Amino acid sequence: MAILSFDFISGLGDLRVWAIWILPFIAAVVIPAVGKASKRATGFVAVAFALASAISAMTLLPAALGNHEIHNQIPWISSIGLKAGVLADPLAVLMSNVVAWISFLIFVYSTGYMKGDKDLTRFFFWMAFFLGSMQLIVLSDNFLQLFFGWEGVGLASYALVGFWYRDKKKDYVGTEGRHVLGLIDYYSPTHSGMKAFIMTKVGDIMMLAGMFLIFAFAGTFGFRELTENTSWATAMSAQHLLIPAAVLLFGGAIGKSAQFPLNEWLLEAMTGPTAVSALIHAATMVKAGVFLVARLAPLFFALAAIGINMDQFFEVIAWVGAITALLLATQGMVHPEIKKVLAYSTGSQIGYMMMALGVAGLSKQFVDGYTAGFFHLISHAMFKASLFMAAGSILHVVGSRFMTDMGGLRKYMKKTYIFMWAAGLGLMGAPFITTGFWSKDAIFAAVYQSGNTWALPLFTIAVVTAVITAFYTTRMIGLVFFGNKSKHIEELEKEGHHVHEAGPSMWVPYGILAVLTIGVGVMGLAFEHQIHDLFVNYLGSTFGIKSDVGAVAIGSQPLLGGFLEGVNPIALMASLAAFAIGFGLGYVFYIGRFADPVKFVNSNIFFYAIHKFFLNRWYLNALIYWGFVVAPLYIARGLYKYFENIVLEGFNVVPEKTMAGGARIMQATQTGVSQSYLYIFGVGILIVVFLLLI
Repeated sequence: MAILSFDFISGLGDLRVWAIWILPFIAAVVIPAVGKASKRATGFVAVAFALASAISAMTLLPAALGNHEIHNQIPWISSIGLKAGVLADPLAVLMSNVVAWISFLIFVYSTGYMKGDKDLTRFFFWMAFFLGSMQLIVLSDNFLQLFFGWEGVGLASYALVGFWYRDKKKDYVGTEGRHVLGLIDYYSPTHSGMKAFIMTKVGDIMMLAGMFLIFAFAGTFGFRELTENTSWATAMSAQHLLIPAAVLLFGGAIGKSAQFPLNEWLLEAMTGPTAVSALIHAATMVKAGVFLVARLAPLFFALAAIGINMDQFFEVIAWVGAITALLLATQGMVHPEIKKVLAYSTGSQIGYMMMALGVAGLSKQFVDGYTAGFFHLISHAMFKASLFMAAGSILHVVGSRFMTDMGGLRKYMKKTYIFMWAAGLGLMGAPFITTGFWSKDAIFAAVYQSGNTWALPLFTIAVVTAVITAFYTTRMIGLVFFGNKSKHIEELEKEGHHVHEAGPSMWVPYGILAVLTIGVGVMGLAFEHQIHDLFVNYLGSTFGIKSDVGAVAIGSQPLLGGFLEGVNPIALMASLAAFAIGFGLGYVFYIGRFADPVKFVNSNIFFYAIHKFFLNRWYLNALIYWGFVVAPLYIARGLYKYFENIVLEGFNVVPEKTMAGGARIMQATQTGVSQSYLYIFGVGILIVVFLLLI
C-alpha cells in the first residue's frame, strides 16, 4: 500500500485527518460560552463545526479510493514508547464519511426538533462531544487512543439517553403498570441512562482486558505495528491465549453494538430525544462495535498465513450476530412503541453485519463477507437514520410514542409518509431499487457460499429474519399512516391541536437520506462492486489477504446475465421471497386490513403464547434484572440482617463487655486519694514478694 508521508503532502492531509475529530471537540468547548449569549445559536455552532468536519472527511475520499492511507503520529507516553496517531486507510475514511455526513444532517434536524428546549446548550454540547469521540474511534491508529473515544461515546450516550432527567411520565418508555415476571417494565430516562452505562461497561471491561493481554505480548497498541510483526500472535497462540484475547475484544463490540447478551440496554435508550436515537442508536455509536470487528477481523484472519487458526473467534462473531438478528426481529413484530420497533430493528440489522463479518473469517473468500457487512453498515445508516428522524417528526406532532395513538396520518403528513415509505422499503429490502436489498443480498450470498459447517443454519436464520423485518416494517407504516384516525388524534383536534407536516429543518434531512436509499439502490450493484474492488486492493496490500480478483462481485456465478451478472441466484431468490412473504403478511393485516391481527392472535392459544413471549422480550430483560439486580440486593439485605446484625454483632458483644468491665475496674482505682494509691502500691509489693518466695 502506498503511504502518503507528511513531507509528501506538505502536512495538509495529516491536518485534515486530525481536524475531523478535533473540530467537534472544539465545538463542544465553544458551545457553553455561546449558550450564555443565545441558546438558539448553539445549534448553528454545532451544525457549522459538524459540516467542517464532514468536508474534511470528504476531501480524503480520493486518496482512499486510490488505496492510499495517511498515517501520522506524535509523541504521547514516552516512558513506554507510545505515540498518539491517526490512521486514515480506506476502511477508516469510508466510515468517517458515513459518521460525518449523517451526523451533520441529524444536527440540522436537531435545530428544529429541539427548538424551545430549555437545556439546548447541554444538548448540543453532548452531541458535539459524541461526534468528536466517535471520529476518534474511527481514526485512531492504536487500541489505547481508540479506547478513549470508546469511553467518550459511552459517556455522551449516558448523558443523552437520560437527557430529560426530570423523569416526566411522557419521557418514559414502556407501558405504565405493565409487569414481566413480577418486575415493572416501565423505565424513566435516568434509569435508562444508568442501564445503558452499566451494561456497556461490562463489554468495555472485557475489551480493556483483551487490549492489555495483547499489549503484554506485543509491547504495542498500534494496529500497523501488530500487523507488521505477528510474533506476539505466535507467542499467545502457543499459550492458548490468542482466541480468549480476541473474544474479549469482541466483548467490547457486543456491549457497544447491543448484541446478545448485552442487547437489552438499547431498547430503554429510546428515552432520549429522537435526534439522539437517530445519531447514537441507529447511525453511529452502535456501529462502533461493527467498525471494531472490521478493524480487527483482517488482522486475525491473516494469521492463517503463519499457521494460526482463528475459526473459533469468527464462529463466535457469526453466531452472536445471527442470534441477535433473530431475537430482536421477533420482538419488533409485536411492540406498540414506534421508536422501540426501530430500536429492535437496529440491533437486529447490526446482527446481520456481525454475521457477515464472522462468516468472512470462515470463508475462503474473506473479502465477500467483509464487503457485505460494511455495505450493509452504510446502507443501514442511511435508511435507519431517516426512519428515526421521521418517527421523531410524528412524535413531535402526535405527542405519543404508541402507534395505536396514530393512524391515518398519510393525509396530513404527506412528505413524511413518502420518505418513510422510501426508507422503510430500504429496511425491508425491496427488490432492485433500495440499498437494503443489495446489501442483504450480499450477506445472503456470502453466508450461503462460505462453505463452512454453519453456512446452512446461518443462511436460514438470515432469511427468516428478513421475512420478519419486512413484516414489522410494513406493520409500522400501516399502523401509523393507514386506517382511521385514533381517538388520541381526535382528542388533540378537539383541543385545537391539528396534525401537520414538520418544518423544513426537520423533514429535509430525513428526506435526503430517504432519497439516497432509493438513489443509491438503483445503482446498488455497481456501488457494491466498487466497494468490493476497493476492499480487494486494501485487504491484499495491507494484510496480504488474497482474493479471486476475477470474480465480478460477491458470489459471482454465470447463471445470471445482464445487470444481475455476478449475483448468486440462490441468494437472489431468497431475498425476493423474504420480501414478498413479509410485505404480503404485513399488507394483509395492517394496510389492506383484510384481517384483524388482534383477533388472529387471540384465536389460538399457540399464537397468543408466542405473541406474549415476544412482547415480554423472551423474558431476557426480566431475567437479567432478577439475576443481576434483584437477587444480589436480596442477598445483600439478607447478609446485613442475619449475618452482620446477628453473627458479627454477637461476636462483638463479649469483647465489648470485657473491655467495658475492665474499664470500670480501672476507673474504680482512680480515686484521687493518696492513701488509696499507697495501699494499692503496698498490696502490689506484697504480692510480688509472695511470688518470689514461692
